[in-house]
Amino acid sequence: MPITEYGERLAARRGTHQRLTQLDARLSYTRLAVFAAGAGIAVALFLGWITAWWLLVALVAFAALVIRHDRVIRSRDAAARAIDFYERGVARIEDRWAGTGESGERFLDPDHLYAQDLDLFGRGSLFELLSIARTRAGEETLAAWLLGPAAPSEIRARQLALADLTPRLDLREALWQAATDVRTDLHTDAVLAWADGPPVFGGSWLRPAAAVLSLAAIATALHAVVTGNAAFFWGAVAAEIAFTLPLNRKAASALHAADAPARELGVLAVVLKRLEEETFDAARLKELQGRLGASIAPSTAIARLRRLIELHDWQHNMIFAPIGAAVLWGTHLALAVEAWRATHGREIRVWLQVSGEFEALASLSAYRYEHPDDAFPEIDVPDTRRGLFDGAALGHPLIAAARTVRNDVRLGEGIQLLVVSGSNMSGKSTLLRTVGVNAVLALAGAPVRATSLRLTPLCVGATLRIQDSLQEGRSRFYAEITRVRDIADLALGRSPALFLLDELFHGTNSHDRIVGASGVLRALLDRGAIGLVTTHDLAVTKVADEVAPRASNIHFEDHFDGGEIRFDYRVKPGPVSTSNAIALMRAVGLDVPEN
Repeated sequence: MPITEYGERLAARRGTHQRLTQLDARLSYTRLAVFAAGAGIAVALFLGWITAWWLLVALVAFAALVIRHDRVIRSRDAAARAIDFYERGVARIEDRWAGTGESGERFLDPDHLYAQDLDLFGRGSLFELLSIARTRAGEETLAAWLLGPAAPSEIRARQLALADLTPRLDLREALWQAATDVRTDLHTDAVLAWADGPPVFGGSWLRPAAAVLSLAAIATALHAVVTGNAAFFWGAVAAEIAFTLPLNRKAASALHAADAPARELGVLAVVLKRLEEETFDAARLKELQGRLGASIAPSTAIARLRRLIELHDWQHNMIFAPIGAAVLWGTHLALAVEAWRATHGREIRVWLQVSGEFEALASLSAYRYEHPDDAFPEIDVPDTRRGLFDGAALGHPLIAAARTVRNDVRLGEGIQLLVVSGSNMSGKSTLLRTVGVNAVLALAGAPVRATSLRLTPLCVGATLRIQDSLQEGRSRFYAEITRVRDIADLALGRSPALFLLDELFHGTNSHDRIVGASGVLRALLDRGAIGLVTTHDLAVTKVADEVAPRASNIHFEDHFDGGEIRFDYRVKPGPVSTSNAIALMRAVGLDVPEN
């Protein structure tokens, strides 16, 4: 069971984190003691009591402790991220995940034909439920998959990749651990702009010249320690100053510009390393590995860049700073960073694309692992241009499993339209969202919340969250008819449309609503579209009779029990015959007469 596996791993990672936290504290005290000893040795050296070799021993010991401590801190932080990974996984399984992940709000376009209507982005959204991506590229890829349907061959390729990835829990944990302590807000475009930018330095002679000067400084420093004559050392320093003075501003610019991209690419390196090392069966995953083909593994190349940036941080250590200045530390690193960019900059775009797709697949595989009862849909490719959506026991993935009521929805084989009537809060809009979000999942290559779902390629359009706009001077009714027109245009495309129309034209009078609804629905059906429309107006339910047998009425019922209204959220055939509006008005205390 996923919840059992997550619980066992969570306990193990917490134990590891506690042990490393204790080791971190011990190493901190040890570093302080060695530093104090080094200070004492420096005083003794100044007084002439000991030779300089004792100070060298202290410096080496301190450097070794710094490296060891750094590794412990990294391992401790990785354990902390693993704890977070499994805590979030448990929360998703227990349906208490809303507000704990990335909402993806930046991908929300109010003019998109279904993104806002189906809660794809935002707090408690489908994106938040699905995404375990740790890079912008991964999030952007997953969002793109949700915002547009894939071709049937692509859907099948993703399904096979998910089947391969689903049991690889260690892989997903490793990808999550790729995150930095403070998640970078760097945009993919910024990384590419840095990679493709013009060179900062000119001249291939700069690196060997800097190397010669640094070696000269080291040699003359050792000579000064042995002989006590520092004249040659100060001469070497003067030569270094003359060499670096014109380059200082460029070097600082190169290192500063590379800092943020290196952090983002550092996360990318972990993703790519796992992709490089894993052995896959799925063709799509093998194809992703093939796209990384290069003389040097991308993860190794990125690790080199990351190491250069980390070495630059050493300059901020007050003990190492004078040593770094003497050996042209910053200049060497800036030249090395620019050489790296010249060699690998053109490859970064491919790395981002591959990593983004791999993370998107990993996100969907996590969802499949955590929801083993969700089924892969079957994608039909009909000979004729007809839409199909045949779902058994459909549920909404954003509704807690304990509260989910499942319904069957069948469209396309005879019946193209379901007119859904019912009382307020009875479940009409939820049914439309359930159909829509499962269609989005299916067409992205993901499992669906159903025992089975068979559908053709579809283009989705919805009017569940149409709003007016004060800034644009649009009424809700105008916004609605504009969206309906866009959906009608969508139905003229290569793939059939799946329309989800909530309370169609309820912003106008009854006569115009009936005439408009009848005309629009007939046009959509004539174009091969399939869909559902909800209504409070019983007159609209007669449209189903007018276009029969291509349409049918279904409804939700309610009843009062002990003065409270109850819903069973079960779809039933035919139009609704009762209304609860007046009863609800009275229930909240409004003074509504009997007649």
